[in-house]
Order: sequence, then C-alpha cells, then structure tokens
Amino acid sequence: MFEIDASALGLGFIVGLPMALLFFWGLNWGMRVALASEQPGRVLLLSFFCRLVMLLGVGLALTKLLQSLWPLAGYMAAFLLVRIVAVMRAQLNRKALLAQQEGV
Repeated sequence: MFEIDASALGLGFIVGLPMALLFFWGLNWGMRVALASEQPGRVLLLSFFCRLVMLLGVGLALTKLLQSLWPLAGYMAAFLLVRIVAVMRAQLNRKALLAQQEGV
C-alpha cells in the first residue's frame, strides 16, 4: 500500500492556485488583445506559449524539487478548481448579460 504525502500535496495546491489564476488572467488578457489586434492568431499563439511554458515549467520545477509526483497532483487539483470557478463565473456573467439585453 502506498502513502499519500499530504505536505507535498498541499504545497503543490498552494503553488498551483496563484499559477492557475495567472494562467487564466493571461488567457483573458490574450483574448482581449487578440480581439483588438489586426493579427489575432499571432497574439493568441504567443499568449498560449507563454502561459504553457510558465505552467509546465513551475510544475516541472515543483516535481524536481520535491522528488515526488504528489505535488504535481496538488498542482493539477488547484488548476482544475480554478478552471471550474472561471467557467462558472463566465456562465453567470453571460446569463446576466443576456438577461440585461432582453430587459428581464
């Protein structure tokens, strides 16, 4: 039977929360800039690669630093949690905007 390293899992989660927030903030910023740009494909590609390198680089560093995969599990759980919250927030904003446009 294997043991769960709670401290490594918690550290991965704590590091993952701000990284996921930064990832989705970068996505938001990249989309806004791309929509106002003459060449949105280049902006989106650059934004994607910057966010990807940041996210994977920190995940790799965390795994190498602690010599375990438990921090990576916490890191991924934090990313998933922030993603779920971001999608729910976007859906609520969309529903509120549609209701406002329809005069409800």
